Amino acid sequence: MVKEPRSGRVKTRLAWDLGLIQATWWYRHQALRTLRNLSDPRWDLVLAVAPDREGLQSSYWPRQLPRIPQGRGDLGQRMARTLRQMAPRPTCLIGSDIPGIEKAHIASAFAALGSHSACLGPATDGGYWLIGLRHPAQQPAGFLDHVRWSTEWAKADTIASAKSLNWAELETLSDIDTGADYARWLARM
Repeated sequence: MVKEPRSGRVKTRLAWDLGLIQATWWYRHQALRTLRNLSDPRWDLVLAVAPDREGLQSSYWPRQLPRIPQGRGDLGQRMARTLRQMAPRPTCLIGSDIPGIEKAHIASAFAALGSHSACLGPATDGGYWLIGLRHPAQQPAGFLDHVRWSTEWAKADTIASAKSLNWAELETLSDIDTGADYARWLARM
């Protein structure tokens, strides 16, 4: 899932600490790095873009990658819709702000969907960097409703929204949402 990389539209919490220009620059480069690093013949990369029209027409994203609109609604509604659009194939959604993500993480997620109906890649802040469904069209009622996004409860709320699913948990990774996250990432580089 990607947003058109324009100042004031992406990484707004990071921009509070770094400024709009640096936060947008980081997002642009990180998103493209993620796309390059995760390109693999074992799966298809599809960009779920926002805003819809601008993202579908954008010259920023690689032309060879198919794009679908995220549509309206909160993050949960957009994620659930994106998953349904990819049915009937097992599908994993990832964010574009996870510098540590590698092909092995994606392969692990798809492997987990061989024996589980869903998987989550937890983030260090209580959210998650990946959500996957074996049967994305078969979402339980209330799936991704009432999730407190951008909080330490996002992962727990997501699991609670779909208790009937058999969840696998993947490796914990860090995403970059704040200046403190960015500083920790820079220190590890």
